[in-house]
Amino acid sequence: MTIRNFTIGIVALLLFTLMSALFTVNQTKQALVLQFGEPKRIIQNPGLAIKMPFIQDVEYYEKRVLSLIPQDAEEVILADQKRILVDAYARYRISNPLLFYQTVRNEFGARARLESIIDSSVRRVLGSETLASILTGMRNDINNNIRDEVEESVTSLGIEIIDVRLRRADYPESTSQNIFNRMKSEREREAKEFRATGEEEAQKIRADAEKTRTVIVAEAARKAQENRGLGDSQAIEIYADSFGQDADFFSFYRSMEAYRSAIGDSETSMVLSPDSEFFKYFKNKAGD
Repeated sequence: MTIRNFTIGIVALLLFTLMSALFTVNQTKQALVLQFGEPKRIIQNPGLAIKMPFIQDVEYYEKRVLSLIPQDAEEVILADQKRILVDAYARYRISNPLLFYQTVRNEFGARARLESIIDSSVRRVLGSETLASILTGMRNDINNNIRDEVEESVTSLGIEIIDVRLRRADYPESTSQNIFNRMKSEREREAKEFRATGEEEAQKIRADAEKTRTVIVAEAARKAQENRGLGDSQAIEIYADSFGQDADFFSFYRSMEAYRSAIGDSETSMVLSPDSEFFKYFKNKAGD
C-alpha cells in the first residue's frame, strides 16, 4: 500500500465519519438523539446538527399538528338509555419528544393510545348526557369536556391536544328503523284524527247550512202565505166594493170568469141544459 492510497483511505474515513456525525433537522420536524437506545438530547430548532458518529442515532418527530380520525364508529349508551353511534376526531401535537419516545415510541403507538383514551373519555362524558343535549347547543360544551379530559390523560405522553370533536352522532340502524316506524305510525294516527275532526266539522257545517236553509224556506213560505192572504183580502174588499157599486156588472164579470175557467181552453166535456142558469148571459147581456 502506498502512502497516497493510505492518505486517500484516511480522508475517505474522515469524510464518512463527518457525514455520520452531521444531520439536518427540517423546520417541520424535531429530533431526539439516542445513544444505544437511550435519549441524550432534544433538538427542536431547524438546521444542521451534530452527533457522535456510529454510536448515536436520531429519531425525527413532527412539529406540525397531526390528526386522528377513527375508522369505525362506537356505540355509546347515554344517560337516558338511548343508544347512538359516535366517532370523534382529534388534532394533536407532539410537545415533548422525550416523553413521547419513552411512552409511545412513535406515531403508530400514539394513535393506539389516543384512540383508547378518546374512546374512554367519549363514553364517560356522553354517559352523563342525554340525546337532547347532544343535538342542541350544548354539543360544544360536551366537545370541550371531552377535550379537557383527553388532554389531562395525554399530558404524560408528551402530547398536546389541540381539539377533540364529535364528528358523527347517529342512531344504530335498528334503532333508526324503529324510530322511523314509530314516527310513521304517529303521523298516520294524527292524519286519521285530522280527517275525523274535519269530517265532524263538515257535518256540523252541513247541518247548520241545512238548518239555515229550512228556516229561510219556512220564513219565505210564511211571508208568501201572509202576502197571499193579504192579496186575497184586498181582492175580496175590491170585489165587495165593486159588488156594492154595480151588482149587475159584478154578476156579469163573475159569470165571464166562470165561463173562461169552465170552457175556455179545457178539454172537459160538460152536459148542461140550454135553459140552465149558467147560460143566462148567453141569451142577452142583461141575463134575463
